[in-house]
Amino acid sequence: MNQAIRNSWVVAIVLFALVFGSITYVQFFAVDDLKNNALNSRGLIQQFCNDRGSILVGGQPIAESVPSTDKCKFQRVYNQPELYAGLTGFFSQAYGQYGIEKAENPQLTGETPGAFYDRVVSLLSGAQPKGRSVELTIDPTIQQMAYDMIPDGQKGSIVVMNPKTGAIIAMVSKPSYDTNLLASHDFAAVTENYNKLLGIDGINMFGSSAYTKLYSPGSVFKLVDTAAALASGKYTKDSVLPNPPALSFAGTDATLPNYVNGGCAAKSEADFSFVLEQSCNTPFAQIALDLGQNAITDQANKFGFSDNSLFIPDQVTASKFPGSKGQLGPAELARSAVGQQDVQATPLQIAMMTAAIANGGTQMKPNMVKTIRTPDLKPVQELTPQVLRQSTTREIAAQMTQWMTNVVDKGIAHAASVPGIEVAGKTGTAEGIPGVVNNNAWFTGFAPAQDPQVVVSIVMANVDIATGAQLTSPNASKLIEAVLNK
Repeated sequence: MNQAIRNSWVVAIVLFALVFGSITYVQFFAVDDLKNNALNSRGLIQQFCNDRGSILVGGQPIAESVPSTDKCKFQRVYNQPELYAGLTGFFSQAYGQYGIEKAENPQLTGETPGAFYDRVVSLLSGAQPKGRSVELTIDPTIQQMAYDMIPDGQKGSIVVMNPKTGAIIAMVSKPSYDTNLLASHDFAAVTENYNKLLGIDGINMFGSSAYTKLYSPGSVFKLVDTAAALASGKYTKDSVLPNPPALSFAGTDATLPNYVNGGCAAKSEADFSFVLEQSCNTPFAQIALDLGQNAITDQANKFGFSDNSLFIPDQVTASKFPGSKGQLGPAELARSAVGQQDVQATPLQIAMMTAAIANGGTQMKPNMVKTIRTPDLKPVQELTPQVLRQSTTREIAAQMTQWMTNVVDKGIAHAASVPGIEVAGKTGTAEGIPGVVNNNAWFTGFAPAQDPQVVVSIVMANVDIATGAQLTSPNASKLIEAVLNK
């Protein structure tokens, strides 16, 4: 009998310890994870009616909570919603939160450990608790200018950033949408709006296409090949590259033609400057075949490809080289080297690669958050530039800058030139499926070439050659000039 009683006590004590331990874990250690879990509808409902902090651009709120007369005390309102939808995301009782609304939710709700004092003050004063404000690095004038450069009905993205700090100056995508449609307190209306938006081709409600959507990068990827070639020691700035009109591959009928819209046909052999100026395909494909897939992959990764751990503060979709396949055959590797085949990149990734070259080979972490502010707008946390990785050497970056300057001065990116300013750049055309999808047109570059202050990367999807040329390099010139003149 005594043994049975002792056993019962042991079991009771163990169970008590498990229950007490679980309660302790939930209430003290897991509380933040549970509050911020997208599946926690109770926490979302509680937050939905609160006085949420503002998201600021240029000192003005682009997302704010205003007094409401319905069941909630406050209503989330978005100002200039189409312009900023890809950045703010939305905050919805029905569908959760995305974009800055999600990434900075602890600050916006005032539930971070650092906001404890703010909560105590509100409690003692009897004031309505209010979240902190998040001020973005975005310049409202450049943001509007970039947005207007993408015609309505055109799919495209533009990224403007500071290569020395990683601060994002502008980030826009079209098509866009009105985030207020998802912030209403009318559940039925929000559901209807959400389903309608899902049915519109090209709209991305879950973060800007500039950092979530993957595109074939085309010839802007030749910057990766160039860096890999110089880093290998097999090539120098004086190397003479074979420049045949096409490459053929043993065991297959596949060929890779040279770029036909530039001046590649003028030379059967050429230096790096010429093949970049004219965006010739065959020299870069041959470089990849010579160096091997691993060398190109390694250099792509040094620029940020395959990085699935990047947050700006929302998570960035990882760019891909070589793509979905593992080991590539010669024809596949050749096409991949010119940004075709299965190679995929976000516009932000192309901007990051360009910024690394501009910044002497050092890639800074891109970021959209400038300052965290208390409810009375006092700054409590400032953006600190962070080095992300060393993408290439200062010497290689300087040499590539010189060649990219020639691309704008006397090559096919001449429309990106700015009077009195040295601009370094590279164009790209990722070919679509004939008769089905047109090209992706790219420009990426920076200025001033010898003291870079701004990087501009543009992609326009599903456009013909003439339209792509009109919407990329000339617009980059205008954006560069506008940033440098501020």
